[in-house]
Amino acid sequence: MKVEVRQSELPEVEAELLVAGLYEDEPLPDSIADAAGGAAAKGGFKKLSRAHLPSGTPLLVVGLGKREEVGAERLRVAAALAAKEAKEAGRVEAGSVAWALPESGEEAGATEALVTGTILGAYRFDRFKGTEPGDPPAPRIEALTLLAPEGVAAAAETARVGAEAQNRARDLQMTPANVATPSYLSRRARSIASAHEAVSAEVLGREEIVAKGMGGLAAVSQGSAEEPKLIVLRYAGGGSGPTLGLVGKGVTFDTGGISLKPGAGMHEMKYDMSGAAAVLEAVAAIAELGLAVDLVAVVPATENMPSGTAVKPGDVITQYNGKTVEVNNTDAEGRLILADALAYAVELGAERVVDLATLTGAVTIALGSTYAAVIANDDDLAAAVARAGEESGELTWRLPLHPEFKALMKGKVADLSNLASKRKAGTITAASFLEEFVGETPWAHVDIAGTAWDVGREYTGSEASGFGVRLLVELARAQATD
Repeated sequence: MKVEVRQSELPEVEAELLVAGLYEDEPLPDSIADAAGGAAAKGGFKKLSRAHLPSGTPLLVVGLGKREEVGAERLRVAAALAAKEAKEAGRVEAGSVAWALPESGEEAGATEALVTGTILGAYRFDRFKGTEPGDPPAPRIEALTLLAPEGVAAAAETARVGAEAQNRARDLQMTPANVATPSYLSRRARSIASAHEAVSAEVLGREEIVAKGMGGLAAVSQGSAEEPKLIVLRYAGGGSGPTLGLVGKGVTFDTGGISLKPGAGMHEMKYDMSGAAAVLEAVAAIAELGLAVDLVAVVPATENMPSGTAVKPGDVITQYNGKTVEVNNTDAEGRLILADALAYAVELGAERVVDLATLTGAVTIALGSTYAAVIANDDDLAAAVARAGEESGELTWRLPLHPEFKALMKGKVADLSNLASKRKAGTITAASFLEEFVGETPWAHVDIAGTAWDVGREYTGSEASGFGVRLLVELARAQATD
């Protein structure tokens, strides 16, 4: 989407739809006070009122609620509501919308919110939908004009890059698993590298994965005819800080393997590569923004399928760092592939590591879809992730580590078990397993199983959310400016 910042009043802008925010119990701005129907506009949060300027240009008034209660999150929601109104009501024929930045005292934050909310709210996935001959294409918002001070142009551009990257991650999530295979993700990684001189890509196939001793990724993939991939992206941004490692779980379809999942809802398991999607597109956004950080991203990509060659409950495997694991449940496969990827990321030079994974159903019970869980071995990194979540609106909540949780992951005939011996603290015990593969490297695990889809916010909807892209971009941005 083209995003432009201009210094003018709404009536002076040529756009198919003009949008103004209205605080509760406050009048419309003087420049649009004469709009037909404007007197009936309501400022209650999420209230939408339609009006027309004397010129005939349609005006949408979006209620923001009480001025003192309005922050970035409310503005993201307001912008998404306006985008949906434009899209669903067919009010945008040429694809142009103009928003007047509400007076808030936080111009940069408000700019980020309106740009992000508009781009995310305008998202649609119709790649596999046909149209009847002669049908006009569905209206899309192609341009956003933000009426705001000139000084917010940089914030608008940063928001555009992050939101468009998030929408690309949503595309990856939404693409069905017969298309979005591990090879598909590897091609996307190579495309990112070819688009940015500072990014390089390396992809390992099954034989190389086995030869390197990545027993977790090899075991999970052995039941599938699809070739597994270990994807590595490097970004040389010239940063002076520690090399940032990003790891994303890339199970492109998860049946549970021999420990088969129930059939109801299994179609949603195409989303089990949401961590990989977020990491790939975050790297693309970081490169597009030219952030002064050095990073290495590792994505283990595979299907988890049942077959005569699939790994079996009770099998013992050896992970990349040499630790042995009893595979006591083949549906706890994400931690097996992440273990190899985390150890490899550290070997490749990552000095602080963040992994994103749709890892446990337990996190949805604990935190719903409002927060992603963070479990970390380093207080400073955990705090940095939390700050990035606050800035981006992709919220996180830290859960504790404790030796008692780690003890639950000990194996009987091997070093570790991939499933806790008791049904307690499932999100934390899974993270405790992962901690075994990072050594002393500062590490934070982000469990996004509750936030990757079906979030229900106005700007993410009930399907793929792309959660984590803007969180990681903000984390890298903060490190680049420290």
